[in-house]
Formats: sequence, C-alpha cells, structure tokens
Amino acid sequence: MPTISLQRDDLEALIAGPDETPSRIPLDQLEQWLMLVKGELKGHNSETGELRIELQDSNRPDLWCCEGIARQIRIKQRGASISYPFFKKQQRVARKVLVAPGLDRIRPYVAACTAVGYRVTASGLTQLIQTQEKLADIFGRKRRTVSIGLYRLAPIVFPVSYDLVKPDEVRFTPLGMETVMTLREILMVHPKGVEYGGILGGHDQLPVLRDAKGQVLSFPPIINSREIGEVQIGDDQLFVEVTGTDLPMVALTLNIFAANLADRGAVIAPVEIQSPVKTAFGRRWSTPIDFGAPRTIPLKAIETALGEPLGGREVTTALKSYGYTVKAAGQKVAVQLPPYRNDLLHTVDVVEDVAISQGYARFAPVMPSQFTVGGLSRLEQMADRVRHLMVGMEFQEIISNIMGSHQDFCTRMRLDGTEWAQVVEVDNVMSLSYSCLRQWITPSLLQVETNSSRAFYPHRMFEVGEVAVPDASADIGSRTVTKLGAVIAHAGAHFSEIHSCLDLLLYYLDQPFTLEPVPHPSFLDGRAGAIVAGGRVIGLLGELHPEVLEQWQIGVPAVALELEIDRLLEEG
Repeated sequence: MPTISLQRDDLEALIAGPDETPSRIPLDQLEQWLMLVKGELKGHNSETGELRIELQDSNRPDLWCCEGIARQIRIKQRGASISYPFFKKQQRVARKVLVAPGLDRIRPYVAACTAVGYRVTASGLTQLIQTQEKLADIFGRKRRTVSIGLYRLAPIVFPVSYDLVKPDEVRFTPLGMETVMTLREILMVHPKGVEYGGILGGHDQLPVLRDAKGQVLSFPPIINSREIGEVQIGDDQLFVEVTGTDLPMVALTLNIFAANLADRGAVIAPVEIQSPVKTAFGRRWSTPIDFGAPRTIPLKAIETALGEPLGGREVTTALKSYGYTVKAAGQKVAVQLPPYRNDLLHTVDVVEDVAISQGYARFAPVMPSQFTVGGLSRLEQMADRVRHLMVGMEFQEIISNIMGSHQDFCTRMRLDGTEWAQVVEVDNVMSLSYSCLRQWITPSLLQVETNSSRAFYPHRMFEVGEVAVPDASADIGSRTVTKLGAVIAHAGAHFSEIHSCLDLLLYYLDQPFTLEPVPHPSFLDGRAGAIVAGGRVIGLLGELHPEVLEQWQIGVPAVALELEIDRLLEEG
C-alpha cells in the first residue's frame, strides 16, 4: 500500500483551507481523522515536522497526497463537498493541445490544464513531485498507462502539439542532463530512458510535446525538457499535462492534479484537446472534465449491509459529508462521486463510505445468533490427501502467489495467441508483476526452479493451490479451481518419470484414468498427454519444451504435471 511523506504544517494549512488560519492539530486527533482516508500514522519527526502516513485504499489515488488527505478531512468538517467550478463545461477555452495522427497506435490520449496564482513553496513542490511519482508508478503502471508532466507556463506558446517524430529528428536538453540529446540518445543514455524506454519499444516514431515555437516540453512518458519542464520554488504559473493509453485514467489523473493545485490557491483554467480520431469524449473536449455519472442505489441494500435501518436522510447526510452529490427519492438514493474520484464499482463501495463517514463506532456490534462447528470441506480433505501422497513420493511442497504477470503465465510458456493464454486480468493494478491471476500452477513452480539452480539435483517440487479460469457463465466472469502442480528437474528427467508419479498418486486415490496424446505449446511434441477420467480431461503432463526452459533460464530437462483436484473429487 502507498506510504507518503508530508509536512505537518502543510497538512494543517490545507485542512484549514485558504480562508482560515491553521491551528496545531494534536497527533491523537490527526490519527482519528486519518480513519476517514483509511490511513495510519507510521512516523513523526518532531524536529522536521515530517509525517509518514500509510494508506490502505488502493482504489483512491486522490488520497495518495497531502492535498487529498486534507481535502477529505475538510469535507467531513464542513459536512459538504468542495466546489470546483473548472470541472463545469467551459464555453470558450483559449489554450489548446493538438494531437497528431498516428498516436492512437502508441500513446493516444492527453489531458492538460493551467494553474496560475499559487506560488510554489518547498513543501508544495515536494508534494507535487511525490504525487507525480506515486500516480505514474502505481496508478499508471510504471508510466505505461499514465505519466504526468509539470512545466513553467510562461515560456510556452500555444497551441501545444502532441506529435510523432523520428528518434533522431528532435533534440533537447532533458532533466538531469546538461547536454542536448536526441530521443534515441535519451533512450540509450538517460537513466529514465533506460528504465522506461521499453514502453515505447518496437516503434519507429516516438511521441513528443512541443509548443508553437517548436520548443520541446517533454518526451512522454520518459522525461521533461530542462528548459521548460523544471518547476522551481517561487513559480506561480504552471502547465500540467497527462498522457497515456487509458482515457478515463488520463482524465482522472489530471482532475486530481487540478483539484490539488486549486486547494493550494491556484486558479485552474481548462485546455482544449483536439484529436484526429473519435474518442469516448469526442474529437474535441476540454480538461479537467467531470466524466462521472450518477448511480442509483437501493436504500435497503445499504441498510442490510450495515445492519441498521438508517433511513434516506441519515444516508444522504453521511454521503454528503464524505464528498458525494446525493439525492434521495423514496427507497433509493442517487449518488455521484466528485470529479477527482472514479472508484464506485459496486454498491458495497457506497456502503463502505457511509460506514467510514459515520464512524465504525456508530454501529453496535451484534453477536451471531447461531453457532456451528467448523470442519474441512471435502475438497480440502482431498487436497490434504494429495499433499501427503506427494510428500511421500519425495516431492517438496511450495506455496506461491496466485497473482503474477501475463509474461510469466503465458509468454514464457509459449502460450501467446493460443486457447491456453486466457487469463483473468486485474483492474487498477499496482504493479505489472501482479497484473493477472494464474490459470495453471506450472509457471509458479518454474519460478522457484529458476531460483534453485545451485541446489543439488534432482529437484522434485509440487503445489496444491488455486487458479482462476475465465468462465462467461459465472457471475464474476471466472471460477476458482484447486489444482495440483508438480515439476521434476534434473539431467535425466523424462516423460516416464512424471507418468509413474501420476500412476502412484491416482492408484492410492483409487482413481482409474487413461492418457491421451495432446498437442500443447509448453511441451515437446509427442511428449505430452491429457489425463482422462470418467470421460473428462482432469489434467495434463509432459516434458517441457526447450524454449520454455530457456525462457525460465533452466539448464536441465524438466517434466511437469497439472491435475484438477475439483474434478478428481467429482470423479471419486
């Protein structure tokens, strides 16, 4: 979860607002208020005034900054949301960003605004940079879907062009350097180019932001120009842009920055975006933009979840004092999030905000009226039997994460473009390394094998764990399956060895089976078989393909087994 650093004085000033004199907030009071943002005070330096706050909400990027925390506390104190007039549609917008054709294939979307009147302070600049980094790295998936640029407004001549250029066509001095460099040189030499250059890999043209005089603002998502993109303490005219591959995420990120700067006293002016292709917002739109829509929630659903008959008035008051726009009508409430939020995915999200706004202590605990005796399910009993048998065959059990990357679960297994590459993807991922749920266990075992090259051979390992299988007929679009995965790796590993293990396992489980040849990209041709019981395929085994072993940097032959324990239980 994100952990941010901020200055106590800065937080107190933002909580007070521009029209009030800030006062010293006791730390115990602050800790109580942090419950409104699901935050926890992790450290306080009394000498410097620095606070370290850990935030538990991964769906609220607007809270990953001093301004967002202060805003939520201030709204609760006022009992109503804060008005930001710049989110309303503007009739005339003076400044424009022109998007060039072809960017839809690389990085199609941009949002921008100007902020005038806030003189940047040391703590304010620190927060701007921290927010920029947190949003780009976590919310923006290491800048792949979102990256942010901050600039001094005065030198920029509008309209700004979002162009495509050849790698050697444009030269400028990037931040952190003193020499003029081409885009190609930046990708090869600059630390940010080396770190993030893979985002633009495979393209013979690259994105660049330039003003009407041809001055380079930035090379997104890599680095800003030093001349215009180096904001300093004392600057009071800023230009903010966000580029990316996901339009709602790009718009939301800019909305957060606009609200943050407005909270610090800046006057926000929208910028018109002109696109050569039609988007969800059209071909022309201005940002910041309020793209949220009201949602109707049954009052009974909220009351049932919280266990109390709150009534429409109490629910309305709770949500308004948490920043919502709310209108109660009979047994329903129409709710809309403020423009800097886009995390309303389910009725439960509204229920949670009602509970947070009112305080969990408001709800009296109720003891269960019925008691039962717990026990292992038939599935877990079968899984335990499988574990004991595998250990008896000298396999070592491992436990790994069900989450991982598409590269590990599919690409490294030679599955891209095949029916076996269907995985359940995660929305709003915190890291590309954990962007989807595994559909089989073998990649998890190979990850362990990759890190075990110095251990004495043979290696025999297994895992009994859950996988997620896409299923359109299921309520959530997928179902969870318990599987056994096993891998044997050594110089003489072959098909018969893993076959004999399967024979012994299913003999003791009293489960007859047959093997049928099956072509599978992860295994050698003619060295893979489908495990069939009761006329249904319940598993797979075979010799892993040399290309798979090379992808995992495994230097010895390896064989693998996958078995669905759920179906094994059904057949039993």
